[in-house]
Amino acid sequence: MLPPIRGLYRDDLLARAVYSEGAGIARALPVGIAVPADADDVAQLVRWATADGAALIARGSGSGMAGGAVGRGVIVDLSRLDAIGDIDITHRRVWTGPGALRGAVDAAARAHGLRFPVDPSSGVFCTVGGMAATNAAGARTLRYGATRNWVTAAECVFSDGARAIVRRGAQPTPMPAAIERFLSSVAPRARSFPPALLTREGVRKESSGYALAEFVRSGDPLDVILGSEGTLCLITALELALDPIPGATASVLAAFPSLNSAVEGARASRDGGASASELLDRTFLEVAALGGARLVPPETETALLVEVEEPTAAEANARSRSIADACAAAGASVVRLALEARTERELWALRHAASPILSRLDPHLKSMQFIEDGAVPPDRLPTYVDGVRSALASRGIHGVIFGHAGDAHVHVNPLIDVRVPEWRDQVDGLLEEVTSLVASLGGTLAGEHGDGRLRAPLASRTWGDEAMELFASVKRAFDPEGVFNPGVIVPLGGQRAIEEVKYDPSITPLSAAARNALDAIERERGYARFRLSLV
Repeated sequence: MLPPIRGLYRDDLLARAVYSEGAGIARALPVGIAVPADADDVAQLVRWATADGAALIARGSGSGMAGGAVGRGVIVDLSRLDAIGDIDITHRRVWTGPGALRGAVDAAARAHGLRFPVDPSSGVFCTVGGMAATNAAGARTLRYGATRNWVTAAECVFSDGARAIVRRGAQPTPMPAAIERFLSSVAPRARSFPPALLTREGVRKESSGYALAEFVRSGDPLDVILGSEGTLCLITALELALDPIPGATASVLAAFPSLNSAVEGARASRDGGASASELLDRTFLEVAALGGARLVPPETETALLVEVEEPTAAEANARSRSIADACAAAGASVVRLALEARTERELWALRHAASPILSRLDPHLKSMQFIEDGAVPPDRLPTYVDGVRSALASRGIHGVIFGHAGDAHVHVNPLIDVRVPEWRDQVDGLLEEVTSLVASLGGTLAGEHGDGRLRAPLASRTWGDEAMELFASVKRAFDPEGVFNPGVIVPLGGQRAIEEVKYDPSITPLSAAARNALDAIERERGYARFRLSLV
């Protein structure tokens, strides 16, 4: 039976194929595509799915790396729910649809002297619904925190089709049955859990599991819903908090002869009030240099890009000079200051220099992001990066390492040659080794991209069995029929971390029309394009 919605529903092979991939490595052919017309349509779709036993997989732009927006159920494309309400200047708030692009929300706020300060590198094309679903972060998390900090309310559709606005500091009226079950059966257990089982000491960024530690602190069910990756409900609207645009910024580029000295520089920049502190490992710098980006000496082991924000240019300049001096004291061999917009843009262009070059390398080398979101306590960052380098080198795999130094959060792009017969064994072995490394360092596998289907089967390695059982009870309380995104956060029996890989030359190819459309999206980073408009 087809879902009784006023929006679009397609289950032809071409439509399903263009939703079978996202920005990550996974491929999974869905059974259908639903594009709800509005929140009432979403509620109708959920009631149908619960009655019919269908699985619903929420999706915005499909730009997530961990496979949470692809799957074999019905894809619920929420990208058309993209309205942006009037900016409430007095209270610094705005209501948006989940499909509103982060960049569009920020632009609307900036017209009134405000901004949405959470800025993932995918900010041009990711949706705020996707950001809320994964508790997305970015470079400025160092100062402003992740998405959860900036969502004040969410309109949700629960597994029985009930709609409610869940707001900080207030109980929904009427109380949804899902939240009532959670508060009565799970919340008391969460409050009695040893805190060490629900959080990781010293880890500054977390988007793995359900945020029960945040809930215990706040008492707000909203904190559990945010970051739940569409596994507990579907979000149909968000109220976002906004922040004034800073009066001035300045930046520092520091080149270090060792990773340890760079980590000391990152600590100094964090303590010195930086808004962003980005790490560019030598693996990254070598690739960037291929495109002519040579802003640091060739012998540089690690570079830091640091930004400061202040009310005035004089204050920004003074703070950036103080951080530059601290980096020099930490051992930087070269320190460059950028005190005006043009030179700042030149420095920060280095941060984005590697991706276009990676796409032009040998077409058989695929940049596969499957160990791309680890975060560890800051004092363990050198051990982590050294361990990742060693794991890559022992398998003869080139990789690019970069990330958010101030938060000790590292992205890794291994370059896998899919012509090599044992490439899949290399991938599985590398994932296993890095997972063990993260666990041994007391880190998280998902700093800002979520568990998705990729990390859900591995999550017990860092969380432990007791926490995973508690997460499963959260899922049962909110979604007793298992309608919402099964296999994400809480793994299914027998689920593997890496299943079908879209780069695998041995898998059944998609049709030429679907392949061309998906290749164009990846090549042009056009994830905000409506998939059905391509076919």
